[in-house]
Amino acid sequence: MDSQPASAALTCFLVEDNAVIRENLVATLEEMVDLRVLGHAVDERGALNWLSESHPGCDLLIIDIFLAQGTGLNVLRAAGERMPEAHRVVLSNYATPDMRQRCLALGAHKVFDKSAELEDLLAYCGDLADAATRSARS
Repeated sequence: MDSQPASAALTCFLVEDNAVIRENLVATLEEMVDLRVLGHAVDERGALNWLSESHPGCDLLIIDIFLAQGTGLNVLRAAGERMPEAHRVVLSNYATPDMRQRCLALGAHKVFDKSAELEDLLAYCGDLADAATRSARS
């Protein structure tokens, strides 16, 4: 019998063009955090198309800046307009101080460096899931 709850505390959409990173991230998030990944996009157009649909249950967007086509910065801007209630996180290899400021100005709640801050991302997602679970109980 499966000991996992029927539904996860958090739902997530991932914007990441690197298949290896995406698959590893999905597996790690779903194993380590009470979270279910709803889907993914590999480019700006795919992400914007997804955002233009109705997704009332999406709690978290994880967005890479440099995509196969287009940029995660435009996705981040659109996400703030179309899904203001969702937590918006940038996960990038280019998390320089200037890029972090730019992402925060465009509505990111947090910015994480792929090479150095994956544990911080997992902790952040875990905190969001814990808060969602507490909120659902009260």
